[in-house]
Parts: sequence; C-alpha cells; structure tokens
Amino acid sequence: MNSVLVPGNLRKVHHIALNVKDMQASRSFYGLILGLHELTGDEVPATLVELVASGKVANFITPDGTILDLFGEPDLTPPNPDPEKTFTRAYHLAFDIEPQLFEQAVTVIRENKIAIAHGPVTRPTGRGVYFYDPDGFMIEIRCDPEAV
Repeated sequence: MNSVLVPGNLRKVHHIALNVKDMQASRSFYGLILGLHELTGDEVPATLVELVASGKVANFITPDGTILDLFGEPDLTPPNPDPEKTFTRAYHLAFDIEPQLFEQAVTVIRENKIAIAHGPVTRPTGRGVYFYDPDGFMIEIRCDPEAV
C-alpha cells in the first residue's frame, strides 16, 4: 500500500509562485491595483533577499497571510498568447472581498482599463468577476452572498 498524508497534516497554502514577463507591470498590478502589500527590507524571506535586490523576484502578502512570489521571466511566452485560451493547469487565483466592497472592486478594474474576461456574475455561492493579470493569468475577485 502506498503511503499517504494523513488528512489534516497539510495546514495551509504556504505560497503561490507565478512567472511573470514584465516585473514592473506585475508589481504595479498586484501592489497598486489589487492592493497587496509588497514585502520589503526585513520582511523579505532570507532565502530571497538576493533575488529581490536584483529585481528578479517580488513578494506580496495576501490578506490571509499567503505569500505570492513573482519570478521575473522576461522571455516568458505562453503556448497561446490569447489569454482567453487556458495555457496552464492552474486556472485562476481567487481573492475574497466583503460583499459591500464588490462593486467598488469592479469599478477599480474598469477604471484601470483591465479587460473583464467574465462577469460580474451572481451565483448561489456569491458574486465574482474574472480578469487577467499582465501575463494573462486569470484573477477572480469574489464575495459570499450578502446576508439578508
């Protein structure tokens, strides 16, 4: 019989790493538009200090404490340059927002002239809007249904 991890042993997502073509565009997208805090100075993990200092990596922290690592790959080319055609096994990265802030998030996306791929949609599980980061990776901002 193969060994398996015991349910509950995996505690949380430690980090998410994305390859990005244009580091500055991606830093602006995740930091300024989505409002994630970029790690700087002593906040940068010791193992990444040199890469961050050289501009090859940027680290952000999500509201739940998950680290998002951006790795600069200037020669990055997806198999299909059309972001509407899925080109990776990872489908999208979803961020949760309070229901009363959902429309404001959609406004920010539109004001920054970011094309909306799908939505806003309303489902029994809540509302969502899907759009692409500068490298064509799909991002979702979603919220739970509003309490009645």
